[in-house]
Amino acid sequence: MLEQEGCAYCEQWHEEIGEIYPKTWEGKKAPLRQIDIHDPWPVDLENIKSDIFTPTFVLIDKDQEIGRLRGYAGDEFFWFLLDELMEKLEKPAKL
Repeated sequence: MLEQEGCAYCEQWHEEIGEIYPKTWEGKKAPLRQIDIHDPWPVDLENIKSDIFTPTFVLIDKDQEIGRLRGYAGDEFFWFLLDELMEKLEKPAKL
C-alpha cells in the first residue's frame, strides 16, 4: 500500500478495512506492506514503480507487479476490484 501522511482516503481505508484485511483470504495471500511515498524507496522494490496517487495498492508476485488499484472509494468497491486483481494472481502465465 502506497500512502502518505494527511491522505484522507488512506485513513478511511485503515478505518474500514485495515483491521480485518490481515484476517481475510486476500490478506493471507497478499499481505499488506505500507510504504510512504515520500520515504526513500525500498531496495527490494527497485523494479516496482512508485506512484504519486494515494492510496495505491500494488499486487506483487515473485518481484513482479501483477497490477495496482489506485484510490479508495469505499469497502465494497475495494473488495470487488481486489478480487479482480487477485484473479490475475491465480491464473498461470501464458507461454
